[in-house]
Amino acid sequence: MSKVKTKARGGGAIAAERLAQLNAGAEAATLTECLAVDFAALLGNALPGIGDDAIAEMREAASAGISRRMPLAARLIAERLGPSTFETLKHHSSDTVRGWACFMVAAAEDLPLADRLATIRPLADDGHFGVREWAWIAIRPHLAADLDQAIALLAAGWTPDPSERVRRFASEAIRPRGVWCAHIAALRREPERALAVLEPLRADPSPYVQDSVGNLLNDAAKDRPDWVQALCDRWSAESPAPATARICRRALRSIPKKSSSGNA
Repeated sequence: MSKVKTKARGGGAIAAERLAQLNAGAEAATLTECLAVDFAALLGNALPGIGDDAIAEMREAASAGISRRMPLAARLIAERLGPSTFETLKHHSSDTVRGWACFMVAAAEDLPLADRLATIRPLADDGHFGVREWAWIAIRPHLAADLDQAIALLAAGWTPDPSERVRRFASEAIRPRGVWCAHIAALRREPERALAVLEPLRADPSPYVQDSVGNLLNDAAKDRPDWVQALCDRWSAESPAPATARICRRALRSIPKKSSSGNA
């Protein structure tokens, strides 16, 4: 392995040989590697027919944050090569390229929400952590724009899924605050609207899902602490399982504990 290293956006150092592999289409193993990928180089290597102008536009955006470069790559691909390229992207070895596929789903016009969710589902169940994050981040604006239908679809078709990754998507995609994304103001005001998704997951056996449900409720607790406390009290009484207890601990971690002395 080459001893020459490049400092990645994530703060770590990556050997030049490894960086070349990532830019050629290898799957990233860590977040640092994900952030180090040269999108222009990867675009040219993964899709040699994309054209020099698209690669140049991608290179000009190199200093932009990754959340801006992901949809840009998807737009360039759709404009230059057409939406059918999605099928190639979603099976690519590179997690970044599969992430571009997520944003192609988001950018598709006149696609009903049910169809958009069905199209993103294999990527939401991807084996790579990064692709799974891009899946919900990419279509979250569509979920927020049609919130009640989104919650109904996620509750009916995603929360009962055998895959913990799919179940986790159902809660992670509608967190009121979330990460690397805009807040969903309606759920900050009325987190109870998400109960159709939350109730089936309140004793989920997977820690991956438990963490997401707990984080959703912790988000909600920043605006509606009394509601979250009451929900956790009810869940703890109705479902005294270790999974529920773990979810509630995570949900309540930002709420000050009541004094046991009874003093003001």
